[in-house]
Amino acid sequence: MANTKSATKAARQTVRRTAINKARTSELRTYVRKVEEAIASGDKNAAKAALAAAQPVLMRSAQKQVVRKKAASRKVSRLTARLKAMP
Repeated sequence: MANTKSATKAARQTVRRTAINKARTSELRTYVRKVEEAIASGDKNAAKAALAAAQPVLMRSAQKQVVRKKAASRKVSRLTARLKAMP
C-alpha cells in the first residue's frame, strides 16, 4: 500500500496506464490476427488490405511503447514476406 501522496498518485497512474496499454495491445493483436486469417484463407487482396490497416496500428503501438520498435518492424516485415509468398 502506498504511504505517501506521491506514491498514491503513482499507483493511480499505473492503473490508468495499464488499462490503456491493455486496450492498445488487444487492438494490435486483433489487426495482426485479421492479416493472418486473410493470408490463411488465400485471399491476397483481403490480406493486402488487412496489412495496410495493421501496419499503422503496429507502428503507433511502437511509438506509444506498447511494443518495442524493432519488434513492430519485424512483425510488419514478416507479414509482408508472407503476403509476397502467396500465390
